[in-house]
Amino acid sequence: MALSHLQQLEAESIHIFREVAAEFKKPVMLYSIGKDSSVLLHLARKAFAPGKIPFPLLHVDTDWKFREMIAFRDQIAKDYNLDLLVHKNPEGLAMGINPFVHGSAKHTDIMKTQGLKQALNQYGFDAAFGGARRDEEKSRAKERVFSFRDKHHRWDPKNQRPELWNIYNSAINEGESIRVFPLSNWTELDIWLYILQEKIDIVPLYLAKERPVVKRDGTLIMVDDDRMPIEPGELIEQKSVRFRTLGCYPLTGAIESTADTLEGIVEEMLRARTSERQGRVIDQDQSGMELKKREGYF
Repeated sequence: MALSHLQQLEAESIHIFREVAAEFKKPVMLYSIGKDSSVLLHLARKAFAPGKIPFPLLHVDTDWKFREMIAFRDQIAKDYNLDLLVHKNPEGLAMGINPFVHGSAKHTDIMKTQGLKQALNQYGFDAAFGGARRDEEKSRAKERVFSFRDKHHRWDPKNQRPELWNIYNSAINEGESIRVFPLSNWTELDIWLYILQEKIDIVPLYLAKERPVVKRDGTLIMVDDDRMPIEPGELIEQKSVRFRTLGCYPLTGAIESTADTLEGIVEEMLRARTSERQGRVIDQDQSGMELKKREGYF
């Protein structure tokens, strides 16, 4: 009996999880709380059921995530008895780094990229699972499933290994590591169809609801807490919006939508003609995604 499209993707991802667990000494799964992380966690639990996931989860917290994301993270960790590590860049916190004062590029570099590298070095992880997909962004389209990183966690797109016949090379020297992307061949629509099929819990921010937003530089930014400064001429409005992608709330644009169910989101995806990451301010600044990845960004 032939496997369906989603069953093939699921089987491939589960195989990748098991391959890493067998080949690496100290893997970790990066958990960013979004839809891809939710699917990744579901697949990891399936891969090792009925046993416990044999590696911890790591959340690099910038201190600027949506409040609903943090509440969801803590609840999921409790519900599934997960070994969850949370890391905040202590130097960044001491400097008071934030996206409003220092800009998206510096905030992302210090709180995300440097924070991630700190955590990987601190715990000595030699492989890190992530939820990136090739359809998200052009630099991710050329990423391998096993993405080699040097001892400084840097990615060199010209120094990657072939993966013919889905055979993965896990050999690394001391200090080097591999970023692993089990969802590489999934699309945004695949993710939502799988969430619908498997009834996977997601952050409510993905569903349309009346929320307070301001329009800034053509992007709808949700006013999530009182740390967000309102510029002269800006007006806080209540609009029915949802998010296609989630990150730091000041850097994540909402879309106007009435899709308040998973079925509604799938219907929207069938009509979508733009990338989900168009709502990410960090992808529109002067430092492109490929440069960020070369510096150690996921």
